[in-house]
Amino acid sequence: MKNGKWDLRIRRAGQLASAHSFASEGLEFYRQVVQFQKSVYSDLEKECGRAKEPRPAGTLRQELDLFLLLPRFSAFLAVVEKSAPEALAYSAGALRGLEGSRWQDLLTEFWGGGPGFAGTLAAADALICWIFLQPYAEYLADYTEQPPLNSTPSVCPLCSSKPQVGVLRPEGDGGKRSLICALCANEWGFRRLVCPACGEEDVHKLAVYTAKEFPHVRVEACDTCRAYIKTVDLTKDGHAVPVVDELATIPLNLWAVEHGYTKIQTNLLGI
Repeated sequence: MKNGKWDLRIRRAGQLASAHSFASEGLEFYRQVVQFQKSVYSDLEKECGRAKEPRPAGTLRQELDLFLLLPRFSAFLAVVEKSAPEALAYSAGALRGLEGSRWQDLLTEFWGGGPGFAGTLAAADALICWIFLQPYAEYLADYTEQPPLNSTPSVCPLCSSKPQVGVLRPEGDGGKRSLICALCANEWGFRRLVCPACGEEDVHKLAVYTAKEFPHVRVEACDTCRAYIKTVDLTKDGHAVPVVDELATIPLNLWAVEHGYTKIQTNLLGI
């Protein structure tokens, strides 16, 4: 069972909320939705099984079982309405007043485009769909038979979504870089000195910024395309949980924006 990772995220969010008051509201909301995501993931394991399925590369988002998901959407909207920041809570309340057919349309449109897709969805509605569908995507990814990669793609090899965060895991005397998908949380290896947005390899054009408050997290920016991603260095803090620590390090986002960089993919808090 892969449920333990949800408990790690919940626990880490609580630790970081206590340590960083500026991020506490967002992290507390994240804790509430992850509790819900954990229950969805657990239900999917029970109802759909734990056998790995072969899926061709990039095709994960061709599957969407709304028969399983739609009955859970109203309860999810209630969680968001109760615990989210005011603007997002308002949007969740408005969605609760719509008919189920409209929910189906929203979820289907988001799933077809993935995180960062504009389409006709309002930003808040897209964010709600993303948070709701994320455990479903993660379940599919976890139970997919993945062949070895012969390349280092800049988007997720399973669902073709952009990366949310980078991670350096201990290997030998240094760290091996990988990227974590914003939608299905799949992790894949990626070359260390390459921009994930445009492929720039000139080290003189690849800026790195760190802050003393977060020595294990850094901004990796590209002066060619002006994009950036945050990377969590587990060789410096083995207790970090990349998808959570990325949410908590808001001052690094502010530094990047002030210096004219745009994030490759915003996170579940819309940052």
